[in-house]
Amino acid sequence: MGVHVDKVRGRIKQAVGDLTNNKRLKAEGEADELRGAVKDRIDTVADKLKERI
Repeated sequence: MGVHVDKVRGRIKQAVGDLTNNKRLKAEGEADELRGAVKDRIDTVADKLKERI
């Protein structure tokens, strides 16, 4: 298990948004990072379920 691409992409977008003062890009980055965090949680739950089967 690793970090989802969405989380990394989100962090990059946020950083670029901060540097360029682009609020839209920063918001997109926050959404991408959140999406990646949700995917990480889903993967963790799925792995635990597989262990029990």
